[in-house]
Amino acid sequence: MKKFFITTPIYYINDIPHIGHTCTTVAADIAARTHKALGEEVFFLTGTDEHGQKVAESAAKENLKPIDYCDKISPRFEEAWKNLNIGFDFFIRTTNPNHEKVVADLLQKIYDNGDAYKDKYEGWYCIGCEKFLTETEMIDGHCPLHPPEKTVKKSEENWFFRLSKYVPKLIELIENDETNYIFPEGKRSEILAKLKAGVRDISLSRENVEWGICVPWDTKQTVYVWFDALINYYSATQFVEGRKDFWPASVHLIGKEILWFHTVIWQAMLLSAGFTVDQLPKKVYIHSFYMIDGQKMSKSLGNVISPGQLVELFGVDGARYLIARSFPTENDSDVGIERFKERYNADLANNLGNLVSRVAKLGEGKNYGYTVNEPNDHFIDLVDSFNFNEAIDYIFKSYIDSSNELLNLDKPWTLDKDDPKRDECISTCRANLQRAAYYLSSVIPDASEKIKKCFEGEIKTLEKPLFPRI
Repeated sequence: MKKFFITTPIYYINDIPHIGHTCTTVAADIAARTHKALGEEVFFLTGTDEHGQKVAESAAKENLKPIDYCDKISPRFEEAWKNLNIGFDFFIRTTNPNHEKVVADLLQKIYDNGDAYKDKYEGWYCIGCEKFLTETEMIDGHCPLHPPEKTVKKSEENWFFRLSKYVPKLIELIENDETNYIFPEGKRSEILAKLKAGVRDISLSRENVEWGICVPWDTKQTVYVWFDALINYYSATQFVEGRKDFWPASVHLIGKEILWFHTVIWQAMLLSAGFTVDQLPKKVYIHSFYMIDGQKMSKSLGNVISPGQLVELFGVDGARYLIARSFPTENDSDVGIERFKERYNADLANNLGNLVSRVAKLGEGKNYGYTVNEPNDHFIDLVDSFNFNEAIDYIFKSYIDSSNELLNLDKPWTLDKDDPKRDECISTCRANLQRAAYYLSSVIPDASEKIKKCFEGEIKTLEKPLFPRI
């Protein structure tokens, strides 16, 4: 059986789930469900990143031990995804002892292969990103993603990873269409330009950060949080029962702010640890950000949208649909609650939901048989390239809009109940709705199941609207 292994980033635990986390996780779930429907064996991995300086600071503010703080926050992510009907197969936490063992083993291989050495680091460090910055990455002397006070001067002795050693190989892989793993194309070009501009070796350990995994050959130092976090994708396949055959990952789905770690550092780490080219992740898909009513999402602006808010306003399937429709692929996507309401009412309440109600009422009690559905390559290609808006458009135009047009043209409610034209119109609309439900089941699974039950044999009317108008 063909295997499909998809991952989200593991979300940093000093925050609570918001729409940025949500869009990545819903997108991964849609892809996972689509591949399950194709009869493939799927492993969908998500989780939380729980080590590092920021976690220790957040725990201290609440007078908690770091592990107690992690135990408090991590379930919020797991609960948020379950409330959105996210069908992940495993939720990994980097405080899991099994993960920690794999991290130590993989880093030991890097050390044994001569790719770790001790040196002194002096430079700028963003506490918000837990990342050392180059001058070109800073704007006005600080990290552009976080307040100025989060960018501090650091000087410490660390273990370094020979990242520069693997740059020629990475350029070779990315430039070759057969082995390139970076999508979409714009991100591939961005990484190639950065690699060719020159790459320095990077720290793989921290000297004064106690909340982390000990470096296996130097227990006075802890593993740099990013090295620890990236290894989760591999470690889960090693200790979750029956998952070893899923490596390498089919897709790492990530946001653009962590592009460099996932497309350069991660591959270099694996090559250093002895992985062959065909054991590297097959695809890294990088999506853009959400803007909220034209502004960056920010706690200080009070414009952060949580997954709980979306579910409360639009229901589970409504929230999933709106995320899919607005998924920020190559460009940032500008959204907001009012825009979501307009889209929900137009697409789900007025269009799809109303069509289901009309056809069910017109055909109530009649049996028009069952429509056999087959996978559609065009739809699958759009999902695999994370063009969800285009994929949904394709289904709406093919089956939903065409049915509404047919109803308005034939006006079956004006025809006698025994008129063949009436039966033909209702039968066509019913079959179209079955097809739409089949394809949209990865996006709106509960509503699709209701449509299927409504039209699979004798047509039944729904007890209440599929998508109540807001």
